[in-house]
Amino acid sequence: MDAAEAIRMLGGIARTSQLCAQGTTRLRLARAAERGAVDRIRPGVYAAGVLAPGVRTAAAHGGELACASALRHFGVWVLEPAPRLHVWVGPNARTHAHDGCRCITHRDGGAASFGVVSLTRALVQCASCLGAEAFFAAFESAWAQGLLTAADRVEIRSDLLARFRWLVDIARPDAGSGLESLLRLRLLRLGIALACQVPIPRVGRVDFVLAGCIVLEVDGRDNHDGPSQRHRDLVRDAEAAAAGYETLRFDYALVVHDWPRVERAILARLRDRTAAAR
Repeated sequence: MDAAEAIRMLGGIARTSQLCAQGTTRLRLARAAERGAVDRIRPGVYAAGVLAPGVRTAAAHGGELACASALRHFGVWVLEPAPRLHVWVGPNARTHAHDGCRCITHRDGGAASFGVVSLTRALVQCASCLGAEAFFAAFESAWAQGLLTAADRVEIRSDLLARFRWLVDIARPDAGSGLESLLRLRLLRLGIALACQVPIPRVGRVDFVLAGCIVLEVDGRDNHDGPSQRHRDLVRDAEAAAAGYETLRFDYALVVHDWPRVERAILARLRDRTAAAR
């Protein structure tokens, strides 16, 4: 077996010691690197073949793609306004200097290797690193996509710090986006309960209904761009109005970067509706 094949059999990245144990010699590795058959990531670590984005840099740093970076790898919605590479190296391993390093190092327990941490570990890391809102949105995103089994959810809850466990208990499997999860969590913290994913005749399924008559719609960055989608949104809003609903519609920038404005709008409409009902 040549050096490149041996590395691919070990997942695409391997240490010299692992490769020598497979029968590859240091001389073969050096020659393979010289002719470009393998890539020397750093002293004692080699790669071969196509690797997932970020995995090579994580290995150069000293470990596995982790936390928010791993969640993106799995296709999970992540609340991290200024993304950086997250790398799990284990509790005692040293990190390694590399070009452009802005990595966030994770040192939770266990023996790190190379590649990508499990989805369950990435979610637990996300809670401790990015906080309750980021974890909740990512957890509901993963669940809605069918990426979490019942056993996974139990494991995550058990591994979380105690202050985060209630978030698993209130999570739902039908969140349409991370923005919906974020809005629902923030309103629950204000003591405001919502009906979620509500079907309305001639309108379709709306994100939320508040106080039985206020529709809340959350538009993501990509899903509601362009005049054709804008027209469909206006048609939905008109049909909702004909059915007796008022629609408040918020986009990514408002929910993530201007939440006080969103909160004021929702609370004002609630006050007006309550006053009108008296």
